[in-house]
Parts: sequence; structure tokens; C-alpha cells
Amino acid sequence: MLQAWLIAIALVVVTVVIHYESLRLLSGHLEALKLPVRVRVRMILVLLAIFATHIAEVLIFAAGFMFASHVLGLGTLVGDVGPVFRDFVYFSVSSYTSLGLGDIFPTGGLRLLTGIEALIGLLMITWSASFTFLYMQKFWRLGRADGDA
Repeated sequence: MLQAWLIAIALVVVTVVIHYESLRLLSGHLEALKLPVRVRVRMILVLLAIFATHIAEVLIFAAGFMFASHVLGLGTLVGDVGPVFRDFVYFSVSSYTSLGLGDIFPTGGLRLLTGIEALIGLLMITWSASFTFLYMQKFWRLGRADGDA
């Protein structure tokens, strides 16, 4: 179980760093670039960048699940699942979003990783929502000045 905790901690740290750096870069580039695009396009770019960040985090957890399962033997995924990466990605998306469909479920130490991914996914999604809200407020003020509300 110690190995599962160590992997969980490593995945959380990597996820938080990726999310922080992505939002920091997004924020800095949006300010520095002075993009000559309308407010709507800026918001779409922000949302696409945040979505890509979440996908990267899901893929990292999927790789962590696969590593913990296949290399360390900490558990398996049970259900309509094979030993292929795409099944780990599907399970990771379900866990990250707290959707938890139940068609695939973890055993052993993967159960801990699943709970941790659901918790960090919730935190990252709410962080993204807060970031988006703040930028919507800022861009909408700019939009009214530019005639693009």
C-alpha cells in the first residue's frame, strides 16, 4: 500500500504543477501578447487551453494506473477492459471527472489511486472554473471597451 501512496503523491504533485504552470503561462501570454482578436476568440482559446491541460492530466493518471498495474502489480482494472492504454485512459477520464460509470472498477492499490484522482480532478476542475470566471470578467470589461461584449 505504501507504493500506491507514493505513486498517488507523485501524480498529485505532477498534476498540480502542470495545472499551475498552464494557468500561469496562459495568464502571462494573454497579457503579453495583446492578441488582436475579439473577446469571444480569447475566451475560446482560454477554454481550449484549459481543456488540453485537463486531458494531459488525465493521460498522466492513466499512465500512472498502467504503471502501477502492469509494472508494480498493485492491482488491476476489472470489467470490459484489456491491458491497453486506451482502457486506462477511459477509466482515468471517468475517475478524474468523478463520473464513475461503474463498468470498469479497480482492485488492490489502484482503488487508492482512483479516489485520489477523483479528488484532484475535482480540485483542478474548480480551479479552472475560477480562472475562467476571473478572465471572463476581465475580457468582458475589455470587450465593452472594444465593442465586443
